[in-house]
Amino acid sequence: MKTNIILALDNRRPKADGTHAILLRIVHHRIPSQVTTGIYIKPKDWDEKKRIVLPSYKGTETVARLNNLLQKKKTEAMDIILKLDEKKKLDALTVLQIKELIEKKTDRSSFFSYTERLISEMEEANRIGNARLYKFTLSVLKTFRGQKDLLFEDINLAFLTKFETAHLKKGKSYNGLSVYLRTIRAIFNSAIKAGLVDRESYPFVNYEIKSTKTRKRAISLEAIQRIEKLVLLDTHPLYHARNYFLVSFYLRGMSFADLAQLKVGDIIDGRVNYQRRKTDKPYSVKIIDEVRQILNIYIKDKPKEAYIFPIIDRITPQEQYKDIEWARKRFNNKLKDIAGLCNIDEILTSYVSRHSFATRAKNLGIPIANISDMLGHGDIKTTEIYLDSLPTALLDEDHEKVVR
Repeated sequence: MKTNIILALDNRRPKADGTHAILLRIVHHRIPSQVTTGIYIKPKDWDEKKRIVLPSYKGTETVARLNNLLQKKKTEAMDIILKLDEKKKLDALTVLQIKELIEKKTDRSSFFSYTERLISEMEEANRIGNARLYKFTLSVLKTFRGQKDLLFEDINLAFLTKFETAHLKKGKSYNGLSVYLRTIRAIFNSAIKAGLVDRESYPFVNYEIKSTKTRKRAISLEAIQRIEKLVLLDTHPLYHARNYFLVSFYLRGMSFADLAQLKVGDIIDGRVNYQRRKTDKPYSVKIIDEVRQILNIYIKDKPKEAYIFPIIDRITPQEQYKDIEWARKRFNNKLKDIAGLCNIDEILTSYVSRHSFATRAKNLGIPIANISDMLGHGDIKTTEIYLDSLPTALLDEDHEKVVR
């Protein structure tokens, strides 16, 4: 057999902290390639002759366990090669094809490696927002681990509890923690679905992801009408922000990201037809008079392929994502000024129109399932978070109906 694998330290590309990757170096028909193990150490902690990590390395609980892990990775890789050789398939493969097979096997054990692969796939599919969330969660976990690799088998009830404690000790909220944990859970579910992790290893069976109630963001219909009646010239710095807010409310609480990506061609037969970016689900919303008046201002003399609102300027998905995020920040700042002009005590943000639509619908007695569908939510539980509690006056009326 003309194929071999050894553990080696990559001396060519050090990281900013001076560490180097430990590699699985593959040689197939004298052609080399390599697979990273996801473990990084400094050259002084590597025994080149024995190809093991020296006891001087302090980045792990036990060096012996780390060396065992590296040997396990090497053994698993060699097992792939031996099986290919037994089936008489090895010689027909290129070294890059063998590398790909080994990388998939490495992903099976490394949570970090698998997450990085998911991020790459998201970026290729232009799911920039999700990729960004996964990157941020990955960064937090790497900091928590002190840059040590994280295996799927390491993530258990004890790990999640320890991660929670470390997060809360920093004075951070349960809601921030829940974002990270839901992302970890989604990655685990993806790995299970892909057959890379056994379902028995799922760590969230006995762990509850906690969150606290956030301040309700809905405002009254009377406050919405005050915003609508606000007289602003088209040269006023708050003109567009007021229009975006009203269009969002009257188009079933459309999110700012979906609003930004609406095109003239999405308006067909008196309806706005669009695909929600977060869920890819198609929606068709009737254009009422309040919305038509605003849309007519923006679509005049524009071709069908043009964006309706002046939010996105650039071409690539990554640049467009940045355009939307930057515009959202400016939008939120201007909404604070609008609240002041309209004597609204609540803090206005891009989410308020969406929450207000949902709460208004609930107060009118519209079933939550219908509200959920109008908002484009994947499940009713998400919708319930949006809904404000019923006004006291309505509860008083219901109370009297019961007792009299």
